[in-house]
Formats: sequence, structure tokens, C-alpha cells
Amino acid sequence: MLAASTLAGCGSSGPGGGKDTLEVWVYQDGSTTIQEDFVEQFNESSDIDVDLVQIPGANYQDRMRTAMGSSNAPDIFFNWGGGSISDFVDDDLLVDLTDTVQSDPELKDAFIPSILDAGAVDGHYYGIPMRGVQPVILFYNKTIFEEAGLSAPETWDDFENAVDTLLAEDITPIALGGLDSWTEQMWLEYLLDRIGGPEVFDRIRNGDSSAWGDPAVLRAAQEIKDLVDKDAFGNFQSLSQTDDGVSTFFAQGNAAMHLMGSWEFANQNTNQPDFAQNDLAWTTFPAFPDGAGDPTDVVGNPTNYWSINSQVTGDKLDAAIEFLKVSASQEYAEALAANGDVPVTSNATDLLDQSPAPEFAHFAYDLADQAPSFTLSWDQALVTARATPTLDAISKLFAGQLSPEEFVDTLQNEG
Repeated sequence: MLAASTLAGCGSSGPGGGKDTLEVWVYQDGSTTIQEDFVEQFNESSDIDVDLVQIPGANYQDRMRTAMGSSNAPDIFFNWGGGSISDFVDDDLLVDLTDTVQSDPELKDAFIPSILDAGAVDGHYYGIPMRGVQPVILFYNKTIFEEAGLSAPETWDDFENAVDTLLAEDITPIALGGLDSWTEQMWLEYLLDRIGGPEVFDRIRNGDSSAWGDPAVLRAAQEIKDLVDKDAFGNFQSLSQTDDGVSTFFAQGNAAMHLMGSWEFANQNTNQPDFAQNDLAWTTFPAFPDGAGDPTDVVGNPTNYWSINSQVTGDKLDAAIEFLKVSASQEYAEALAANGDVPVTSNATDLLDQSPAPEFAHFAYDLADQAPSFTLSWDQALVTARATPTLDAISKLFAGQLSPEEFVDTLQNEG
């Protein structure tokens, strides 16, 4: 992992504070090198410098939520849009960028409209896309699969057969960072979509907690229990995704499959390049027999966004907006593509061949672009008051502390 910048006293004295510096927080991972490079370029020509603060992923969400509204809040910060920032919008903590976007056709037209809109709250823009599109993808080790006589699973029956075959070979079928419940969430997101269709979670997201009682939720939870009971995830409760532990575990050949966002390719390309070039393969999540969901539906994050603290004003606000516009530039999109990310700019298809793995770039872009439904990650789609108990229940389901029936009852009662 990249070394984090000093996290306290970095340049500005809280939001809007300090004469010459904007403090910008970013989630630290294998894509942060892009933001580092463009911050340096921005600072060469700006009277107000950007100080990029890299925060380890394990601490990012909690640190951001604790800081916002306080004197320690960043001027600009990385987020997931939608529900992840709706509380901040309600508390008037963010700059409304709607007029900025609407009055600048070059900025507005730079991005795929659906991606730009996905970060909006109540029809207003509070964020500008700053990374690639991020569908959740089933990655697998093609060398392990070939040696076991397996091919990429197209159906749930294929998937279960692969799990059983790998277990018989004494190979952990699935790498999973059980210390981070959002990684476990991905399995339920896809299973619920494949079994019940995206409409079930749409009801939940819109406030209908009774939708947790849909039969598809129980069936999805039962499938998770079956996988846990047969040890498909191995020693998942000792591994974390946010410290790169699971990715390293997977890259070292200790597990055959890994369900993760498309950023996993960029992480592997940066941290485990030999594995990325020689062994890493990918496929869509398997279709479920008699499921109501379209097998080409996708779950994940449309992208990440930069948002501006509402306490930033005057010349610093002007500089902050100019910094956000960097993400709309051709050069920035090219750098993302070269790093293995899939840009969300309107010219993205022209850049995909510049990726270190054009085949993956086209796959991820087409997966998101052609999906009939793109369900936002539950913990980002739901407000914090609902997302937190949902993640807690998911963690307890995987840990065997809740039965599938208790999981359903818990979420119906907690919303």
C-alpha cells in the first residue's frame, strides 16, 4: 500500500481554513497514484495548493463521518454519492454543484449521464465523478480452474459444482474478507438480484422494510448459509479486504475465486502484476435457476465522486471547483485507463484499448453499460441509519450468529 500522508494538521486548519491549501481526502488503494499525479500537476499552476490526504480504507468511512461538520473536516473528499452523502446534504454540509454542472456543457457532457446522475441527491449534483465505473465482478484464478478441469461458471449449478470440485482438491473455493462486512454484502446483493430481481431491493431502498420478507431474501440467505456450512469461504473471518489481505491471499493462489468490484483489477495490476498478467480471469455472476433477475444485471458502484465542504467559500471554492474539473479532462481519463480503471467519461470507449488489459476494460465497461439494472451497493444506497444494521445482520448471517430466518426477521424489524 502507498504510504499515507500525515492525517492531522495537513495544510489547512479545517474546512475553508488556511490561506493557500485545500485539504483533499481520498480512499487509499491501488488507484490513488492517479490522484497523486494530478494533484502535483494542479499545484504547479494553481495559486491555492491541494494537499492530498490518503486514508487507509479500513478507517475511511468512520473518519469521514466523524470529521464532517467539525473543524477537522476536509475541504474536498472522496465518496460514493447517493445515500453515502445524503445525511451531509440534509445537514447542509455540501456545496450544491448543480448550477456549476448545468452552466458548463463541457463539464456536464464529459461524463456518461447515468453515472453523473447516480451521484445526485434529490435531483441535485453534490459530486463530480473521479474514478472508473465499478461493477462487482467474479474474478477467478484461471490456472487453478484449468488444473481442476473447470471453466468459468455460467449458472448457479456450475458454480456449486466448481465449489465442490475445489473443496475435494483441498483448495479454498472463495476468497472473502469477513472482517469487512461490505465484502460479504456483495454475495447477497447478487443472489437477491438473481433470485428476486432488482425490484426487491428497490422497495427496500425506498423505505419498505417489509420487502426484507420477500421469499427471495430468505432464499438468498439460505444459499449463503449453505456455502458457509460447506466451508466454501475458508477462514474468511480472519481476512480483511481493506488492508489488501484478501487480494494478496487470492493472488498467492490460496483461493480460486474472489467476488469484488472492478477496482480489484487495478489493485492486482499495481500490487501483484505477475498474477494479474498470468493468472487473473473474470466472468459475470452466475445465473440462478428459475430466478426472476436478468443474468446480465449488475451490482456495485457506478463510480466514486469528489464533493466539496459547504464551508469552503471565495477563492478557495473557485479553486476547489477547478480541481474537480480535472476529473473531466482527457488526460485524467487516459491515466485511469492506463492504470486498469474503466473511465466514466463519454469518450471512454475510445480509451479502453490503452488499458494494460484491454480485454478486461471492455468487459467491465460493457457489463455496466449494457446491464438492464445496475443496483448501487446496499451500504451506499441506504442512509447510514439503515445501512449499519443491514451490514451488522449480514456479518452475523455469515458468522452463523443468525439463521436465514432470523436474518430476515432482524432486517424487517430494523428496516
